[in-house]
Amino acid sequence: MNGPRILLVEDDPDNRRLLQTMLLKLGCAVDAVADGESALAALSGESYACVLMDVQLPGIDGLEATRRLRESGLTGLPVIAVTAHAMQGDRERCLKAGMNAYLTKPLTLEMLGKALREAGVG
Repeated sequence: MNGPRILLVEDDPDNRRLLQTMLLKLGCAVDAVADGESALAALSGESYACVLMDVQLPGIDGLEATRRLRESGLTGLPVIAVTAHAMQGDRERCLKAGMNAYLTKPLTLEMLGKALREAGVG
């Protein structure tokens, strides 16, 4: 696939499969990992157009993983939070950690496509 390469960080296997299918339908190439540590490892060795990051992950959560990737110099890489958390303050915590956008589950294909376009992907 020659579309934009996306790193999908999602620990739930069902959600990971669903999001991966949606990204493929949008013409993206997808690498998927299940935790923040694996995301940081992938980002240190590969180039991506965007990261879709779950917030609640085992070990290093999505907020900490985003802070670390920003500290490593990846300041221009769009990171989109994809989370079931829709409580007051969650969006602000994501943005403060360095995420560029915030999407709540369940997602539609249209929501995901719009977020990617707004992030300059695709």
